[in-house]
Amino acid sequence: MITGGTSGIGLAFAEEFLRLGNKVIICGRRENRLSEIEKNHKGIITRTCDVANSSNRQEMADWVLTHHPDVNVLINNAGVQLLTDLTKPIDLTRVNSEVETNFVAPVHLGSLFAQHLSTKDEAAIINISSGLAFVPLAFMPVYCATKAAIHSLTLSLRYQLKDTSIKVFEIAPPAVDTELGSDRRADKTQSHGGLPVKDFLSEAMEALKNDTYEAPIAHAKNSREKGETIFEVMNNNFR
Repeated sequence: MITGGTSGIGLAFAEEFLRLGNKVIICGRRENRLSEIEKNHKGIITRTCDVANSSNRQEMADWVLTHHPDVNVLINNAGVQLLTDLTKPIDLTRVNSEVETNFVAPVHLGSLFAQHLSTKDEAAIINISSGLAFVPLAFMPVYCATKAAIHSLTLSLRYQLKDTSIKVFEIAPPAVDTELGSDRRADKTQSHGGLPVKDFLSEAMEALKNDTYEAPIAHAKNSREKGETIFEVMNNNFR
């Protein structure tokens, strides 16, 4: 079960797990993309769901557990990345969207799936954080804070589930060539460059195969290792 599976990292995971012979379920907000993916990828099951909406999350989890009880992996991938200027009154609608999508949804979905997953001989919850969890970019402070929260959440979840069959992973991407961050681009369909998705996927899948429970990918390793010591340099580079 992959949230945010209609593009970018989520779709790449879906295609790879399908190639490896898995049943794959994805959810997303855009019905047209879900229909296109279902048509072009026989074996991918789709569900319309806005993970920022708590009722949608509950309904989606109930549907998956009822109709696809063999599910044994949850990938919390859906994410929103917005600009936020904290020197001016903030737009709470935008802030709530980021917090609900990036943090509250993984908390909620993890709790909805945990008991079911613990009945499986092999199971996993995979949280997608970011290199920005360790070194924030100041012009997207809420996004970075939610990813730092995902890092902390994953540590606690892993500890709470340590006596179960559920493996808890954190995959921390660097900037990857996807649509994420379109808030700061005039053309919302344009990707922003960064690591090619196939290169991210190769390293992320290797981490999952090797049970590397905390896996910063590519340049995100530098952020994880050096932490806030590179904060000034990184933010000056992105002015």
